[in-house]
Amino acid sequence: MNDQWDKIIIGIDPGTNVMGYGLLGIKGKTPSMIVMGVLRLNKMDDHYMRLHRIFERVTGLIEQYLPDEMAIEAPFFGKNVQSMLKLGRAQGVAIAAALGRQVPITEYEPRKIKMAITGNGAASKEQVAAMLQRILKLQPEQMPDLLDATDALAAALCHHYETGKPFAGHGVKSWKTFIAQHPDRVK
Repeated sequence: MNDQWDKIIIGIDPGTNVMGYGLLGIKGKTPSMIVMGVLRLNKMDDHYMRLHRIFERVTGLIEQYLPDEMAIEAPFFGKNVQSMLKLGRAQGVAIAAALGRQVPITEYEPRKIKMAITGNGAASKEQVAAMLQRILKLQPEQMPDLLDATDALAAALCHHYETGKPFAGHGVKSWKTFIAQHPDRVK
């Protein structure tokens, strides 16, 4: 699969009722959707079996598509502690599946993902989906019923944008910092 792409990014929107996933192929600097979908878990009564199924599905996606990196949505802080605990467990299981296959992981807050895709950190799921459709030139029939899939694809696209920035991952926050760290590169 990786022969067709320079890089593949898997995006995950963790959840214990519905987990979204999306895979993005990068050729040069151009992103394209490979696949997106959801894992429906709400018919399973046993929370531990839901976690097991998340692990199996993420592992299966990694084995099938051989992604180079994973972008995962970080849990947001809510008022319901039990919901946050379950969401954190779902995220942890997805991360463990990636770690087990040596796939590097980056977490993104929902606001950062929304900002990267729409320019508005408070955008709705529908706005994110519409922008993804425009950016990736997706046909209406390619758009999923559940927006957890587009949220996952948005995480992958956010990661592509973040890692494509000059000096991404090098801790450089401004030109002033860059000049201070690399005086030999500035004349």
